[in-house]
Amino acid sequence: MTTVEQPLDVLLSDGTTVQLRPIRPEDAPEIVAMHGRFSERTRYLRYFSPYPRIPERDLKRFVNVDHRDREAFVVLAGERIVAVGRYERLGPASPEAEVAFVVEDAYQGRGIGSVLLEHLADAAGRNGIVHFVAEVLPANGAMLRVFADFGYQVQRQYADGVVHLSFPIAPTEATLEVQRGREHRTEARSIARLLAPRGIAVYGASTTGQGVGAALLGHLRDGGFAGAIVPVHPSASTVAGLPAYPSAADAGQDVDLAVVAVPPDAVTDVVHDAARAGAHGLVVISAGFAESGPAGAAAHRALVRAAHLAGMRVGGPNCLGVANTDPAVRLNATLAPVLPAAGRVGVFSQSGAFGVALLAEASRRGLGLSSFVSAGNRADVSGNDLLQYWQDDPATDVITLYLETFGNPRKFARLARRIGRRKPVVALASLARPPGVGDAPALDAAAVSALFAQSGVIRVDTVSELLDVGVLLAHQPLPAGRRVAVVGNSSALTGLAAT
Repeated sequence: MTTVEQPLDVLLSDGTTVQLRPIRPEDAPEIVAMHGRFSERTRYLRYFSPYPRIPERDLKRFVNVDHRDREAFVVLAGERIVAVGRYERLGPASPEAEVAFVVEDAYQGRGIGSVLLEHLADAAGRNGIVHFVAEVLPANGAMLRVFADFGYQVQRQYADGVVHLSFPIAPTEATLEVQRGREHRTEARSIARLLAPRGIAVYGASTTGQGVGAALLGHLRDGGFAGAIVPVHPSASTVAGLPAYPSAADAGQDVDLAVVAVPPDAVTDVVHDAARAGAHGLVVISAGFAESGPAGAAAHRALVRAAHLAGMRVGGPNCLGVANTDPAVRLNATLAPVLPAAGRVGVFSQSGAFGVALLAEASRRGLGLSSFVSAGNRADVSGNDLLQYWQDDPATDVITLYLETFGNPRKFARLARRIGRRKPVVALASLARPPGVGDAPALDAAAVSALFAQSGVIRVDTVSELLDVGVLLAHQPLPAGRRVAVVGNSSALTGLAAT
């Protein structure tokens, strides 16, 4: 884990995004405001008393820490602090520190306590602290579960009406497993909300039926999307025969996803409008971001920052879109007029143009898809996120990937190695450096080969091979045991296959 200095985006158990950073002296007003939103029960469980207001002396101490003997992190939803966690060393050079945290009522039960404990333990360990102690009221079952479920060897003592906890904070296999399990659940949940939305707002669809936005709207409608489709238009009352609204919130529908085809300089306004409607994610088809130069790169960063502040994930920008062939969803939020038939293969493509060709060829070959995601410039949603989602997706038996960059190759290897034991992972990697990826270098052929070999990925070299292997694995289950027979009419060829 890296040192937290600037805000760090963190996914919660419901798939939304919040930010975590060290506390600052200027946070004092927000700490007071958060305290004012606590219920009486939350105040009592944290402070062991009603504690109706924070005295000025306590407030000053809360927000001023030395980041060594005393550390504190805040969690922000948008610009509002919704949780704070801290540790304080129990004396000069002591190896022990007391840890405590509190979460605003509306955000309890979403994994924030575990996130705070993880980062506090990491920071404390780097400063020579090896044990945490905590005092928790017996009625605070949620807090006791946070400590118990994290994988630490917790010692408990009950005295004077309080549960006294003590535990070493060095990482263990158990704590790493807990952290990876939380990572898996949160990332998978965030993708599930993109691929199975209750309603979709479409930004950028013209009344003339021309352009990318109109095409997306038509594909959603003609594909039979099972939820509400809300065209957002500044002046028109209808678009493509559907009621249109100046703001997605005006529709009065449950909008989980925003599909965006507006110019880059208008995307931030779209983010704010979609957030007001309660959207959980954006799929940005629009080009003109990091692939177009410095100004586009700045727009790219602003898009991600605005979306994460609003708790949303971002697919794209400069992407083909997303699709889900589940009959209960029927989502075609892509630039492909017709999707391949429903099937058991999940497809991730970093390139929009490649995705168009792949979908067309999959239809021609009869390769059925469960879901499809095009990442484009990969501002946020990545292949690793899709691996997390497809691991437990009951509709997906085979995973196929077209990759141009690896944001986190170690994580990719860990995920692919784990998932590939139950679901084959087939990958095609481009060795050309794509636009829109900042300073990321072109992939090295030897490094890619080693990475795939280490992680158990089935590597292919062409689109035809990707589809051939996908069709084979979709229709031929993996052998159940360790004995495999090779049957053929040539001893030379069967011998070669066997070796």
